[in-house]
Amino acid sequence: MAQYDVVIIGGGPGGYNAAIRAGQLGLKTAIVEGRGKLGGTCLNVGCMPSKALLHASEMYEAATGPEFAKLGIEVKPKLNLVQMMAQKAESVEALTKGVEFLMKKNKVDYVKGWGRIDGAGKVVVKAEDGSETTLETKNIVIATGSEPTPLPGVTIDNKRVVDSTGALSLPEVPKSLVVVGAGVIGLELGSVWKRLGAEVTVVEYLDRILPGTDTEVANAFQKILTKQGFKFSLRAKVTGATASAKGVKLTHEPVAGGEATTIEADYVLVAIGRRPYTQGLGLETVGITPDKRGMIANDHYKTGVDGVWVIGDVTSGPMLAHKAEDEAVACIELIAGKAGHVNYDIIPGVIYTSPEVATVGKTEEDLKAAGVAYKVGKFPFLANSRAKINHETDGFVKVLADAKTDRILGAHAVGPNVGDMIAEICVAMEFGGASEDVARTCHPHPTRSEAFRQAAMGVEGWTMQA
Repeated sequence: MAQYDVVIIGGGPGGYNAAIRAGQLGLKTAIVEGRGKLGGTCLNVGCMPSKALLHASEMYEAATGPEFAKLGIEVKPKLNLVQMMAQKAESVEALTKGVEFLMKKNKVDYVKGWGRIDGAGKVVVKAEDGSETTLETKNIVIATGSEPTPLPGVTIDNKRVVDSTGALSLPEVPKSLVVVGAGVIGLELGSVWKRLGAEVTVVEYLDRILPGTDTEVANAFQKILTKQGFKFSLRAKVTGATASAKGVKLTHEPVAGGEATTIEADYVLVAIGRRPYTQGLGLETVGITPDKRGMIANDHYKTGVDGVWVIGDVTSGPMLAHKAEDEAVACIELIAGKAGHVNYDIIPGVIYTSPEVATVGKTEEDLKAAGVAYKVGKFPFLANSRAKINHETDGFVKVLADAKTDRILGAHAVGPNVGDMIAEICVAMEFGGASEDVARTCHPHPTRSEAFRQAAMGVEGWTMQA
């Protein structure tokens, strides 16, 4: 039996970053992954392939719509969906090979196969040919991630009724697509196919899109998407979906009760969220019992069982790759006897649509519910010179700060490239910064980032460009 300091089950962003950090700290480490490729959902069928299609579809829409013509560029583009999918696959392959290289660089053993715990300090790996290998280890890190949440009454066949994985590889551009769920995944993938020519209808159980985000930002974003051609059916409960060779009939009814409505579409995307993946992990062999959702509880990444740790989507907190990465580093550093910490108040979230939505920290709703006195500074992209020059003026930036101390409590934005720019606020918050710190920091002109500075100025009422 191989002897290790750490065996990590799961090769996604949480798992492979844990392996890298463990290797850096000199721990004898193995990472176990059954997919056949490292990178997990994020690299293989999530974050990365979706961004490849988002980028390609944005380019296509710019070329086929009024944007290029307005800039004086006259072209007659033709969609080659096969090539668009091929370049997506090439990008993903390069990334997964890059992660495999990082394992070798950091002297981590990459063990292919499905891992399960088999009592204290043992991980059994079942290879593709059915053979099994046992790894002995002082520490086990569970980093098995999550999977799409199924919708009761709807069978996902990944032909006509697809989940997020299936929606990344449709064989054709649908004439019509129904997206069930107005969250991040549904709106991103809906945007891809909308830009390529599909009519997109979003059906959502709640009375708003993007639950959990700042309400003002979500409402503004819904108006922008509606202007782009999205149709929304809110407060709607899906009751069934019948697929045929040619399409799907989806039935929904008002949550408050009332007459049912049937929508006919070429495809239906079910994107109502994700759930922890704990199937077949052998948790019972060490006395770990997940909750009803499949979530494994943790206290500073400890499961309560000596030598068994948990990080990422399979435990509490937002299901985000960068959250898993931070937990990976903190967990391994604790195993190595160092101080490991994650500031859960400063984990940004981004929706990579066009325009983007970015958020970090508390929303106005959070602060009101907690009784915290706060000030607001806002700035529209309509008043930002670079955004105006680039014809991308939809959206705004909002900065929230403590009414007494001016410490930044949160920031929320919808607009061009806000996913990159929100990092400025994250850094300011990590250092306990005030809105005045951002407001008095020189920003390059003309850039979209000035919108964040101007919003910070607005907290104290001295916005200068609007």
